[in-house]
Amino acid sequence: MTIVPGSAITDPVSLDAPGTQQIAFDRARHANCSEILWQNLERNPNAIAITGPSGAVTYKELIQSASRWGNALKDFGLKRGERVILFLDDTPFYPAVFFGAVRAGFVPVLLNTQSPRDTLAYYLRDSQARVAVCDHTLSEMFDADLLRGSAIEAVVVVGDESTLPLHHTVDAFLSDATAVLGCADTGPEDMAFWMYSSGTTGRPKGIVHLHHDMAYTQLSYGERVLGIRPEDICFSVPKIFFAYGFGNSLTFPFSVGATSVLLPGRPNPSLIFDAIEKFRPTLFFGLPTLYTALAASPEAKTRDLRSIRRSISAAETLSQEIYEAWKSLTGHGPTEGLGSTELLHIYLSNSHDDQRIGAAGQAVPGYEIQLVTPDGQPVGEGEDGVMMVRGDSSAPCYWQQPEKTVETMRGEWIYTGDRFVRREGFYYFQGRADDLIKVSGQWVWPLEVERCLNEHPTVLECAVLAHKLQDERVVLRAVVVLRGENKPNETTTKMLQAFVRDELMPFKAPRLVEYRDMLPKTGTGKIDRQALLKE
Repeated sequence: MTIVPGSAITDPVSLDAPGTQQIAFDRARHANCSEILWQNLERNPNAIAITGPSGAVTYKELIQSASRWGNALKDFGLKRGERVILFLDDTPFYPAVFFGAVRAGFVPVLLNTQSPRDTLAYYLRDSQARVAVCDHTLSEMFDADLLRGSAIEAVVVVGDESTLPLHHTVDAFLSDATAVLGCADTGPEDMAFWMYSSGTTGRPKGIVHLHHDMAYTQLSYGERVLGIRPEDICFSVPKIFFAYGFGNSLTFPFSVGATSVLLPGRPNPSLIFDAIEKFRPTLFFGLPTLYTALAASPEAKTRDLRSIRRSISAAETLSQEIYEAWKSLTGHGPTEGLGSTELLHIYLSNSHDDQRIGAAGQAVPGYEIQLVTPDGQPVGEGEDGVMMVRGDSSAPCYWQQPEKTVETMRGEWIYTGDRFVRREGFYYFQGRADDLIKVSGQWVWPLEVERCLNEHPTVLECAVLAHKLQDERVVLRAVVVLRGENKPNETTTKMLQAFVRDELMPFKAPRLVEYRDMLPKTGTGKIDRQALLKE
């Protein structure tokens, strides 16, 4: 099954845009993405592929486990291209199910384990999957009501037994499956796996990725920017279901025979510090909100972080303060980058030796960037434009959503909807193309106000949103988490409002300031603005 609507890329990629290094990529060599794991069977079978609280697993053991999963799914009667739901935490089961499924010619669907029940029901119906694999802590969600209207025939529960209809234990499901699995005759352009968008506007979209996409992100970002080596140990706090975590935990380490630390459960600073001290990662992956929490933890200065040689940050803008705070603990600041699920991983990045604070970075080798006006005309240096990205890891379509596909997949380009300015080859985020708020007749970018507030010494983190008053006027509402012993009172509010007025413009000062002990976060660690908007 070849799924390529919306994509005009047909030849090996060789980009020569200004500031973009060329890479030559032969798609034909990557007919099935399971080779990223299977190549280690000859190269280093006894090396540790995964470590963590669940124990250490060698590459040979992981490949044998993946083989059993692939064979069990075939024995169940799945047909080529059918989907398999993965509702799993980060344990060795995740890569085993994923790679076994893709090698057998099936299509894993990676789902956010914090998805609410109605969204999960939508995923089951939309994917038309007949098999789901879930952790036992989440298995109660897969009851008769949830499954009604879906195509699910079996729910394989990892870690414990379940008495619900259609539920199977791992041992029972794998009982007759052998530990040797041949590779299905897939092609590089065949559908390999899905991830879903966050669904901030309308229903989430099933983002289709092809078999060659993982190898492309390794050749571009993993090799040229991250510089991953076989002796590296990768620890990604963002989970595997998140495209960023997927590359960090699976693609990059397995591509070179390195080791991945998998930490299940909801992480907190103590658990993360424990994992760093015990498993000694050399590459650490997080988000600005995570680095803020770690640096602010009372434990930070007493923990041993010396194993980390590089730290990576993505998804949100990294401030000077967070950069310096992490640098004081590890000797280096996080290297900031920007990616998307549609491109699978990071396509803009700073470098370890050249981190421009406030910049998402330069184009990663193998990706081409254009900034355009709303009518599609290129903009010049220093001018605001909407970002378009081209690279051979881009999703060809959204599953069964042709209108959304046409809107985003514009020929060989991905329309990101993000506004940027380019200076000296570095790209600076200006906000979403659709997130301007009109206050007192003038347009305001919420991100600009957030950045300003975050520079105030009393503010740990904040979110700035539109708020409609009873008289229909729109004002800015800031939701703020204060540092340490600072008190949430009227004096603090006036101080913060005055700070924004002085640093920016009077009309950009938030009319309303609310205080929280913490801000809600999405499953990927970003500030959950949708949750705040619903309050």
